[in-house]
Amino acid sequence: MNDSALIVTGLPIALGIIMFGLGLSLTIDDFKGVARTPKAVVVALAIQVLVLPLVAFGLVEGFDLDPLLAVGVMLLAASPGGTTANLLSHLFRGDVALNITLTAINSVLAAITIPVVTNLAIGYFDAQGELGLQFGKVVQVIAIVLIPVGIGMWIRRRSAGFAARADRPVRIFSIAVLVLVSAGALLGERENLADYIQKVGLVTAVFCLASLTLGYGGARLLRLDERQAIASSMEVGIHNTTVALTIALSVMGSTEVAIPSAVYSVFMYVFATAFGYAITRRHEQAGANPSLPIS
Repeated sequence: MNDSALIVTGLPIALGIIMFGLGLSLTIDDFKGVARTPKAVVVALAIQVLVLPLVAFGLVEGFDLDPLLAVGVMLLAASPGGTTANLLSHLFRGDVALNITLTAINSVLAAITIPVVTNLAIGYFDAQGELGLQFGKVVQVIAIVLIPVGIGMWIRRRSAGFAARADRPVRIFSIAVLVLVSAGALLGERENLADYIQKVGLVTAVFCLASLTLGYGGARLLRLDERQAIASSMEVGIHNTTVALTIALSVMGSTEVAIPSAVYSVFMYVFATAFGYAITRRHEQAGANPSLPIS
């Protein structure tokens, strides 16, 4: 599977299209959102960029994963928030503008955080093989993450109508690619799948719940309002697993490293929906009964 043209060439192209679609949904004003809500942006980014890798490292150490699976979990932790977080945030009455700002900034930061966190993990866990993201591979990560976003933003600036028409097809394409790549990664390791699920299933489930809880709880603890906390929760809990899968499969050439992201991509939508429903239901009940605490 790792040597197929579909993975080596097709998957980066598919991710480029997805990131291009993300660029079509962004404007320079989205990055300026930092000035409007600096505290909310800093809190969410700190949780995602600094806290999540530490949580992932603690889980990997606690569950004593195999080196390649451990690297896969750390790669997942370093991946940026997914654009679906915007949709879920809207569904559960979060601050979607904050989500858009965070997605924009995170898409840029990922070009730095992914190589740094992944290389540290490869060194610490002594993962075998030529996995390191050396300079050439770092450039490849930047090319498939940043350049398409920039092109998409430029085209939106030139033709907002085209950007609006392309939004839905690109979103559908993004979901299709995620499903196909996740299924392909799991099927590609079908002989070892039961063992991998046993080893990494609980880790990824706990990590997903921890991400959602930290995103919401950390925001509330630092006195962000309810809408900002919901946005933070979805942004921190929903990862762009397509980025992590593409890097694992086409850049690093390892299906085993991709397994945690493939499993997480199944859990995150189920858990995020349930989590969003639970916190909004609790908030509504607290509003109806003032004796119940909201935060």
